[in-house]
Amino acid sequence: MAQPREHTLLERASKRALDIVGALVFFALLGPIYVAIALCVQISMGRPVHYWQTRLGVDGQKFRFYKFRSMVRNSDAILEEHLKKDEDARKQWDTFQKLEQDPRITPFGKVIRKLSLDELPQFWNVLVGDMSLVGPRPCMERQRSLYGKHWGHYCAVRPGITGLWQVSGRNRLSYAQRVELDAEYVNNWSLWLDIKILAKTVSAVISGDGSR
Repeated sequence: MAQPREHTLLERASKRALDIVGALVFFALLGPIYVAIALCVQISMGRPVHYWQTRLGVDGQKFRFYKFRSMVRNSDAILEEHLKKDEDARKQWDTFQKLEQDPRITPFGKVIRKLSLDELPQFWNVLVGDMSLVGPRPCMERQRSLYGKHWGHYCAVRPGITGLWQVSGRNRLSYAQRVELDAEYVNNWSLWLDIKILAKTVSAVISGDGSR
Protein backbone atom coordinates (compact mmCIF):
# COMPACT_ATOMS: atom_id res chain seq x y z
CA MET A 1 0.00 0.00 0.00
CA ALA A 2 1.44 3.36 -1.03
CA GLN A 3 2.12 5.66 1.91
CA PRO A 4 1.31 9.40 1.82
CA ARG A 5 4.23 11.75 1.29
CA GLU A 6 5.41 13.30 4.54
CA HIS A 7 5.45 17.09 4.55
CA THR A 8 8.26 19.04 6.20
CA LEU A 9 7.77 21.36 9.16
CA LEU A 10 8.31 24.36 6.85
CA GLU A 11 5.69 23.08 4.40
CA ARG A 12 3.15 22.57 7.18
CA ALA A 13 3.89 25.99 8.66
CA SER A 14 3.54 27.76 5.30
CA LYS A 15 0.23 26.01 4.62
CA ARG A 16 -1.11 26.98 8.04
CA ALA A 17 0.00 30.58 7.52
CA LEU A 18 -1.90 30.71 4.21
CA ASP A 19 -4.97 29.32 5.98
CA ILE A 20 -4.91 31.92 8.75
CA VAL A 21 -4.31 34.84 6.39
CA GLY A 22 -7.00 33.62 4.00
CA ALA A 23 -9.61 33.19 6.75
CA LEU A 24 -8.87 36.61 8.25
CA VAL A 25 -9.07 38.29 4.84
CA PHE A 26 -12.39 36.56 4.20
CA PHE A 27 -13.98 37.83 7.41
CA ALA A 28 -12.52 41.31 6.96
CA LEU A 29 -13.80 41.71 3.40
CA LEU A 30 -16.89 39.51 3.26
CA GLY A 31 -18.15 39.64 6.85
CA PRO A 32 -21.26 41.67 5.85
CA ILE A 33 -22.19 39.04 3.25
CA TYR A 34 -21.85 36.35 5.93
CA VAL A 35 -24.22 38.26 8.22
CA ALA A 36 -26.70 38.89 5.37
CA ILE A 37 -26.85 35.17 4.49
CA ALA A 38 -27.34 34.27 8.15
CA LEU A 39 -30.30 36.67 8.34
CA CYS A 40 -31.80 35.25 5.14
CA VAL A 41 -31.50 31.70 6.47
CA GLN A 42 -33.22 32.70 9.70
CA ILE A 43 -36.04 34.52 7.89
CA SER A 44 -36.64 31.72 5.35
CA MET A 45 -36.09 28.67 7.54
CA GLY A 46 -36.01 29.83 11.14
CA ARG A 47 -33.38 28.83 13.63
CA PRO A 48 -30.84 27.35 13.85
CA VAL A 49 -28.98 29.33 11.19
CA HIS A 50 -25.96 27.03 11.25
CA TYR A 51 -25.87 23.30 10.77
CA TRP A 52 -23.11 21.25 12.32
CA GLN A 53 -22.05 17.67 12.01
CA THR A 54 -19.21 15.51 13.28
CA ARG A 55 -16.57 14.98 10.61
CA LEU A 56 -13.14 13.34 10.59
CA GLY A 57 -10.07 15.53 10.27
CA VAL A 58 -6.29 15.23 10.36
CA ASP A 59 -5.13 11.96 11.99
CA GLY A 60 -8.76 10.81 11.89
CA GLN A 61 -9.72 13.07 14.79
CA LYS A 62 -13.33 14.18 15.10
CA PHE A 63 -14.32 17.83 14.86
CA ARG A 64 -17.48 19.91 14.55
CA PHE A 65 -18.01 20.90 10.92
CA TYR A 66 -20.18 23.97 10.20
CA LYS A 67 -22.35 25.06 7.27
CA PHE A 68 -25.26 27.42 6.79
CA ARG A 69 -28.40 25.36 7.14
CA SER A 70 -29.88 24.54 3.74
CA MET A 71 -32.07 21.56 4.66
CA VAL A 72 -35.21 20.90 6.65
CA ARG A 73 -34.72 19.91 10.29
CA ASN A 74 -35.56 16.19 9.94
CA SER A 75 -33.26 15.76 6.94
CA ASP A 76 -31.76 12.39 7.94
CA ALA A 77 -35.17 10.74 8.26
CA ILE A 78 -36.33 12.23 4.95
CA LEU A 79 -33.21 10.99 3.15
CA GLU A 80 -33.57 7.48 4.57
CA GLU A 81 -37.22 7.28 3.50
CA HIS A 82 -36.48 8.71 0.04
CA LEU A 83 -33.69 6.19 -0.62
CA LYS A 84 -35.95 3.32 0.45
CA LYS A 85 -38.61 4.35 -2.05
CA ASP A 86 -36.42 5.37 -5.01
CA GLU A 87 -33.93 2.79 -6.31
CA ASP A 88 -32.37 5.22 -8.81
CA ALA A 89 -31.78 7.71 -6.01
CA ARG A 90 -30.19 4.97 -3.91
CA LYS A 91 -27.76 4.09 -6.72
CA GLN A 92 -26.92 7.77 -7.23
CA TRP A 93 -26.30 8.21 -3.51
CA ASP A 94 -24.09 5.11 -3.34
CA THR A 95 -21.97 6.42 -6.23
CA PHE A 96 -21.76 10.15 -5.52
CA GLN A 97 -22.94 10.54 -1.90
CA LYS A 98 -25.15 13.32 -3.31
CA LEU A 99 -28.48 13.58 -5.12
CA GLU A 100 -29.42 15.66 -8.16
CA GLN A 101 -32.94 16.11 -6.73
CA ASP A 102 -32.54 16.18 -2.96
CA PRO A 103 -35.90 16.37 -1.13
CA ARG A 104 -34.20 17.68 2.03
CA ILE A 105 -33.09 21.00 0.55
CA THR A 106 -35.24 24.11 1.02
CA PRO A 107 -35.80 26.71 -1.78
CA PHE A 108 -33.35 29.19 -0.24
CA GLY A 109 -31.02 26.29 0.52
CA LYS A 110 -30.86 25.49 -3.20
CA VAL A 111 -29.73 29.06 -3.90
CA ILE A 112 -26.89 29.13 -1.39
CA ARG A 113 -25.78 25.62 -2.32
CA LYS A 114 -25.72 26.52 -6.03
CA LEU A 115 -23.43 29.44 -5.20
CA SER A 116 -21.50 27.44 -2.55
CA LEU A 117 -22.45 30.09 0.02
CA ASP A 118 -23.55 27.41 2.49
CA GLU A 119 -19.84 26.59 2.90
CA LEU A 120 -18.84 30.00 4.31
CA PRO A 121 -19.04 29.02 8.02
CA GLN A 122 -16.16 26.63 7.36
CA PHE A 123 -13.82 29.63 7.43
CA TRP A 124 -14.31 29.42 11.20
CA ASN A 125 -13.14 25.81 11.03
CA VAL A 126 -10.08 27.00 9.13
CA LEU A 127 -9.32 29.80 11.59
CA VAL A 128 -9.40 27.49 14.63
CA GLY A 129 -7.31 24.84 12.88
CA ASP A 130 -9.84 22.06 12.23
CA MET A 131 -9.66 22.58 8.48
CA SER A 132 -7.53 24.12 5.76
CA LEU A 133 -8.50 26.29 2.81
CA VAL A 134 -7.45 23.41 0.53
CA GLY A 135 -7.49 19.71 1.26
CA PRO A 136 -9.61 16.55 1.05
CA ARG A 137 -13.32 17.16 1.57
CA PRO A 138 -14.19 16.51 5.25
CA CYS A 139 -15.69 13.03 5.40
CA MET A 140 -18.40 11.71 7.68
CA GLU A 141 -17.70 8.78 9.97
CA ARG A 142 -19.84 6.45 7.85
CA GLN A 143 -17.77 7.37 4.75
CA ARG A 144 -14.45 6.27 6.21
CA SER A 145 -14.64 2.82 4.62
CA LEU A 146 -14.96 4.45 1.17
CA TYR A 147 -11.32 5.60 1.37
CA GLY A 148 -9.91 2.09 1.54
CA LYS A 149 -6.15 2.06 0.96
CA HIS A 150 -6.09 5.86 0.79
CA TRP A 151 -7.31 6.48 4.34
CA GLY A 152 -3.76 7.31 5.37
CA HIS A 153 -3.64 10.03 2.73
CA TYR A 154 -6.85 11.54 4.03
CA CYS A 155 -5.51 11.62 7.61
CA ALA A 156 -2.17 13.16 6.58
CA VAL A 157 -3.53 16.70 6.12
CA ARG A 158 -6.36 18.88 7.35
CA PRO A 159 -9.53 18.56 5.27
CA GLY A 160 -10.29 21.59 3.11
CA ILE A 161 -13.08 23.93 2.10
CA THR A 162 -12.02 23.22 -1.45
CA GLY A 163 -9.71 20.70 -3.04
CA LEU A 164 -8.38 19.07 -6.18
CA TRP A 165 -11.61 17.23 -6.99
CA GLN A 166 -13.70 20.39 -6.71
CA VAL A 167 -11.74 21.89 -9.61
CA SER A 168 -11.57 18.63 -11.55
CA GLY A 169 -15.23 17.92 -12.19
CA ARG A 170 -16.89 18.55 -8.81
CA ASN A 171 -20.11 16.55 -8.44
CA ARG A 172 -19.75 14.84 -11.81
CA LEU A 173 -17.07 12.65 -10.23
CA SER A 174 -17.87 9.49 -8.33
CA TYR A 175 -16.80 9.33 -4.70
CA ALA A 176 -14.10 6.79 -5.62
CA GLN A 177 -12.65 9.27 -8.14
CA ARG A 178 -12.64 12.01 -5.49
CA VAL A 179 -10.68 9.74 -3.15
CA GLU A 180 -8.07 9.14 -5.84
CA LEU A 181 -7.73 12.90 -6.39
CA ASP A 182 -7.40 13.53 -2.66
CA ALA A 183 -4.53 11.02 -2.51
CA GLU A 184 -2.92 12.68 -5.54
CA TYR A 185 -3.22 16.07 -3.83
CA VAL A 186 -1.48 14.88 -0.67
CA ASN A 187 1.40 13.28 -2.58
CA ASN A 188 1.94 16.31 -4.82
CA TRP A 189 1.18 19.10 -2.36
CA SER A 190 2.92 22.46 -2.64
CA LEU A 191 1.95 25.99 -1.60
CA TRP A 192 1.70 26.88 -5.29
CA LEU A 193 -0.71 24.00 -5.85
CA ASP A 194 -2.97 25.38 -3.09
CA ILE A 195 -2.91 28.83 -4.67
CA LYS A 196 -3.81 27.40 -8.09
CA ILE A 197 -6.68 25.36 -6.62
CA LEU A 198 -8.02 28.43 -4.79
CA ALA A 199 -7.95 30.45 -8.02
CA LYS A 200 -9.71 27.68 -9.95
CA THR A 201 -12.28 27.32 -7.18
CA VAL A 202 -13.31 30.97 -7.52
CA SER A 203 -13.83 30.42 -11.25
CA ALA A 204 -15.81 27.19 -10.68
CA VAL A 205 -18.07 28.81 -8.07
CA ILE A 206 -18.78 31.84 -10.28
CA SER A 207 -19.66 29.63 -13.25
CA GLY A 208 -21.60 27.15 -11.11
CA ASP A 209 -19.79 24.35 -12.91
CA GLY A 210 -20.65 20.97 -11.42
CA SER A 211 -22.41 22.39 -8.36
CA ARG A 212 -25.23 20.48 -6.66
